[in-house]
Amino acid sequence: WEKALQIFNAMAQRIVEGDAVTYSAAISACVESGAWQQPLHLFNMMSQSKVESNAITYNAAISACEKVGKAEKVFQLFSLMAQNELEPDTITYIGAISVCEKGDDWEKASQLLNGMAQALFSKLPLNPA
Repeated sequence: WEKALQIFNAMAQRIVEGDAVTYSAAISACVESGAWQQPLHLFNMMSQSKVESNAITYNAAISACEKVGKAEKVFQLFSLMAQNELEPDTITYIGAISVCEKGDDWEKASQLLNGMAQALFSKLPLNPA
């Protein structure tokens, strides 16, 4: 993860603008370190740089927070994702459900599981028999 940050910082010094792919890669590399602050810092830098985030970026940031049990941050990101009109995917829901499991919040986990099921079923094509 440190090498990924060095590359990312070298790009910035050479005035190479990052995009969603480079930010997502840097955030994902940091997730493995267990230091949840660095991925969130990169996520915030992305927003300040006016780079449009995507589901992959949100999922990486959610994963960073989930790994260390930061439920409040996970749900802030989950809400922010909806505010930015991005649909949570299975990975998003799994991260949110996992942080609920770590905090023994089974009621919230059940709500998320129901939300995930509704979202998935709403995408299924109607096939009259």
